[in-house]
Amino acid sequence: MTSQQCLQILRTVKDVAFASVDAQGDPQVRIIDVMLIEEDRLYFCTARGKDFYQQLIAHPRIAIVGMNKDFQMVCLSGEARHLDDQKYWIDRLFAENPSMCDVYPGDSRDILEAFCIDTGELSYFDLGRSPIEREQLPLGDGTPSLNGFVIQDAHRLHCGLCRERCPMQAIKKRGENR
Repeated sequence: MTSQQCLQILRTVKDVAFASVDAQGDPQVRIIDVMLIEEDRLYFCTARGKDFYQQLIAHPRIAIVGMNKDFQMVCLSGEARHLDDQKYWIDRLFAENPSMCDVYPGDSRDILEAFCIDTGELSYFDLGRSPIEREQLPLGDGTPSLNGFVIQDAHRLHCGLCRERCPMQAIKKRGENR
């Protein structure tokens, strides 16, 4: 699995959950369209008057999750970057998503602002397989964290039974890659 393939799953799902934090640091989540995937970048837009827009400007770190009909789930944690040349990007997003013309007819699209996520971490899970397939991938300059379970040193019995018995093969030795 590549980062581009993970992003393409999100584009195929299209309506995915975007999470941000509000001014009080409380989590907020809503469904947003993934408008374009290109060169390991995810593009979306929102209206300037929405709380989501204010949250993105104040705290650009966001999380996204979507699952397709084949039970492939992609999580993205990254930073939303407000784009320069807004007219170009909004026109481009509308060209890629013609149904937006019905939602924002004529000049009403001028209230929208475009954003891009090109740095972060992707998590891929294929829940339709047994054992579950999982992978952590960087997006841009992002660094993926460890996936699976790690038995903490203080609790480790060194016998390996939990690793052998895990039905999803999610337990690994420290530093081991799947």
